[in-house]
Amino acid sequence: VQLQASGGGLVQPGESLRLSCVASGFTLDYIAIGWFRQAPGKGRERVSCISDSDGFSWYATSVKGRFTNARDNDKNTVFLEMNSLKPEDTAVYYCAADPTYGSSCYGTLSYDYWGQGTLVTVSS
Repeated sequence: VQLQASGGGLVQPGESLRLSCVASGFTLDYIAIGWFRQAPGKGRERVSCISDSDGFSWYATSVKGRFTNARDNDKNTVFLEMNSLKPEDTAVYYCAADPTYGSSCYGTLSYDYWGQGTLVTVSS
């Protein structure tokens, strides 16, 4: 069972990145996937959540309107499209899964599986 996050990099303010999170050993169908980030010297912050059972997406206020969740169940992959990036978005980004069938971003989640993190740096 593994989650593999990728797509991070160095970009300038205002640019975009798309992060990917590929699952192996289990299916992402009908479960909730969360994206988290941790900036240097700060605690972990939940950025977004997407659940398949109800098609719901949730976003932190700090990224709402700029970040968008997407998923491709055929490829067992979820994406985080990040637009209009700001220096304060600089962090290591992680994807995590609650493997409970039918898990929803509206409910109480247990993120049992975590990816290894991908670094996003926004700097001019």
